[in-house]
Amino acid sequence: MKIAIVGAGAAGLMCAATIIEQNSTAEVFLIEQNDGLGKKVIISGGGRCNVTTGIQDIRTVLTKYPRGGKFIISAMNAFPPSAVYEWFESHSVPLKNEEDDRVFPISDNGQDIVHAFNTIFQSSRIHVMLKTRVEKITKKSNQFLIFLQNTPEPLICDKLVLTTGGQAYRHTGSTGDGYAFAISLGHTLTKLAPSLNAFFTYENWPMAISGLSFPKATISCRRKKIFSYTGPFLFTHRGVSGPAVFALSSLIAFETYNAKQPLAFFIDLFPDETADALIERLHFVIKFQPKKSILNTIATIIPKSLAEILLQEIKIPIQKHAIEISKKEISACIYWLKAIPLHAIARGAGDEFVTAGGIDTTEVHPKTMESKITPGLYFAGEILDIDGYTGGFNLQASWATGFIAGSNLASH
Repeated sequence: MKIAIVGAGAAGLMCAATIIEQNSTAEVFLIEQNDGLGKKVIISGGGRCNVTTGIQDIRTVLTKYPRGGKFIISAMNAFPPSAVYEWFESHSVPLKNEEDDRVFPISDNGQDIVHAFNTIFQSSRIHVMLKTRVEKITKKSNQFLIFLQNTPEPLICDKLVLTTGGQAYRHTGSTGDGYAFAISLGHTLTKLAPSLNAFFTYENWPMAISGLSFPKATISCRRKKIFSYTGPFLFTHRGVSGPAVFALSSLIAFETYNAKQPLAFFIDLFPDETADALIERLHFVIKFQPKKSILNTIATIIPKSLAEILLQEIKIPIQKHAIEISKKEISACIYWLKAIPLHAIARGAGDEFVTAGGIDTTEVHPKTMESKITPGLYFAGEILDIDGYTGGFNLQASWATGFIAGSNLASH
């Protein structure tokens, strides 16, 4: 049996490796247009490669996918984060689970993850075809004809796996070609949008505190309903970024916002404290240090640089003494910190980490990843309408769907 896998990202790599390790007869053709394997895998996590999540409870893991969580239940049970961890360690890549439940190679080098596959692919039963671009795919009888650039005759295979990814990180080859192949083979593409992006804001003041980060805040917005996420974030020279922002952007991936239609959002820097409790904290400081400036009084609960911006935004003179501040002004300060108002006007081209949307999962068997429309055609990874938050969830979904597709193909 000849199997072609188009796309050597996380899903394609795991699918190919699984077939090679579980089937002694299948001949595999791994086709990749880049000059190396796993380009996006290597650069993920800032080059460290956030391999998977350290969360062990599968039900909890599945809540981390705004789209596709139900579809990947079978794949996640077949190849959960713990199995991914064990798989890489058994292939000579020791991993570590960091405090925030992100898993990385101990070396902090994404190259080591891809090297594990390079070792497996020394087998004579796999043909790794780098710098090879697929131009067209057709099906004739029970075989797939894969037409390659600058190659007169098509590659003919019995089974086909599309693992070409989405449209994020276009410089790594994720240009969406796989969508066209899938559509030509009878499949439907859902609406697409960038996800896990930073917000560029209308307000310029974040530039003054660029790099200032907070370990926990709730960021929320309202469109047809209220969307919110609690986690770390930071101010940037153009707005806000970080895990909480990425997650919120994922939840509203299909919402439109720009300079003409800004998205109002709010940041609660104290999600675990009520406004009344914070007001009481400031009154306590003022009671015992009445001559302290209002700037330094506010700076007892937030960084001074942000305190300056707060006072400018709500128009309280910085030079005022704490004792001169009215209860109304104290309340205004706290209410601002509990709902810092900002307006997103752009996602920022190139900032997206994954693509929301993809091949309609209702057209794919969740237990095998085989097409319900075109027998012998399989999908895995980000080409499907599956996307998760940051923290290793997108790679986990790719490993799991690649594994289950590979396991099913190996059993034939």
